[in-house]
Parts: sequence; C-alpha cells; structure tokens
Amino acid sequence: MTSGSRHGTALVTGASSGIGATYAEKLAARGYDLILVARDAARLMALGEKLEQQHGITADVLRADLADRLDLDIVDRRLRDDRTISLLVNNAGIGPNGPLLKADTAYLDRMVDLNVTAANRLALAAARAFSTRGRGTIINIASAVALAPERFSGTYAASKAFVLALTESLAAELKDSGVHVQAILPGYTRTEIFDRVGGSMDNLPQDSVMEVDDLVDAALAGLDRNELVTIPSLEDAALFDSFRQSRAALGPHLSRNKPALRYSASPVAA
Repeated sequence: MTSGSRHGTALVTGASSGIGATYAEKLAARGYDLILVARDAARLMALGEKLEQQHGITADVLRADLADRLDLDIVDRRLRDDRTISLLVNNAGIGPNGPLLKADTAYLDRMVDLNVTAANRLALAAARAFSTRGRGTIINIASAVALAPERFSGTYAASKAFVLALTESLAAELKDSGVHVQAILPGYTRTEIFDRVGGSMDNLPQDSVMEVDDLVDAALAGLDRNELVTIPSLEDAALFDSFRQSRAALGPHLSRNKPALRYSASPVAA
C-alpha cells in the first residue's frame, strides 16, 4: 500500500464497530489513510468504502482474528514492514461476560489473548518500527478500571492495567525518539461490547455512560495536547496528577536491601 496522505496511514484494530470504527471515521476526517483490522471483513469493507467516498482517503481491509497467533503474525508484519503507517490504534479486545468466579475459563483465556498478548505484540511492533523512523504515534485503549480494579471483573481489569503499565513504560523507553504513546482510559461507553456478552447499557446509570463519538473526540483532544494518559470523564486533572505524584513518591521505597522496620519480629510475650 502506498499512502498518498501527508499524515500517513493509521492502522486501527477492532475497527468493525464501536471505538475502533469511530477512530477510523475521525482519523479519515483528519486525512489519514487507513488499514482496518477486525474479524468481520464485510463490515470493514463497508466502513472502508464509506470513508473513502466521504473523505477521499484510501482504506485497506486486513481481516484478522488477533487471538489467532497466525493472524497476529500477519498484522505484526504489516506494522513492521509498511513504512506508510504512522499511527496505531491498539483497540481490539473483549469485555467480561459476568463475575470472574462464574466466568468460562476459555473465554477468559481469549480475553488475555486479545487484551494482553495481542495488545503487547502490536504495541511493540509499532514501537520498534516507529522508533527506527523517528516518528509515529501509538494509541493504546485501556480502561478506567485499570485504576479501580476492585470495581470490575478481575481478569478484564488486570488486562487493562497491563495496557496502562505497558504504555507508561514504552513512553519512558521511547523518550526523545519522536514516537508519542498515549493510553486512553474510558469509563462505560455506549458500544456493542455489552450486547455481545448478553448485557445492556440500558441497565447502567445513564449519567455514567459516554457516547462513543464524545469519547473519541476527547481522546483525540488529549492526543493533540500530547497527553500520555487521557481519562475522558475526568474534569479535574489535578486528581490524576496527585495520584501520579503519590505513586512517584513510593519509588525510592519499593526496593531496598533490608525489610522495612515495621516488619521486624516483635518480642514474644512470656
């Protein structure tokens, strides 16, 4: 694929619906050519044709199940070899279908394959490729539950905490490389993700559910401001700044050559 866009090409995973499809639409409006990745080739083709007509960009469809290692290899190779790619939206994933202790183990394994293994693999492929070119953007879709795991199903929350930690670590390693990394931490967002696991957004407090257009608009505003972590629902940025400052203050105390005095053995009463 040869990109005719001055922005280059954005590769978007999970692009057939929801957050991924909305990113594709808004990036096309910004002038990016697209590589749309998901399992549903028919939906991808329909979306690609619509965006080509509306925005005069080129949209390529790459049908892949990222839980399948062979398909993951294909997308990994495309990221490494296609020099037109300048932006990755690392969005593909699945949500929980009930309480963790009642969940089907095979479903949880697939969640880890998508939310962790595939996300890690593609972020790394993009980071390596972009850093050698001295430019590029990696957008990793995490979740607000990465900061509050006790409020949600454990494997899902852990998978999104992984994405957040990966993003922050990559950003430190890529400092001064010309590559920007961003993690998005959505709360509840009106997409198909709940419908697919037998739930409904209608059963949630509606003042906690964001429309997907609003979410992606806020995420892109955060990208334009060069944010590392964007929490679209958070009005008072000082709250997250305080959290990060408190976490940084822990740093010097996390690894020492002796246990803390508070763990010293207490005298045994006679």
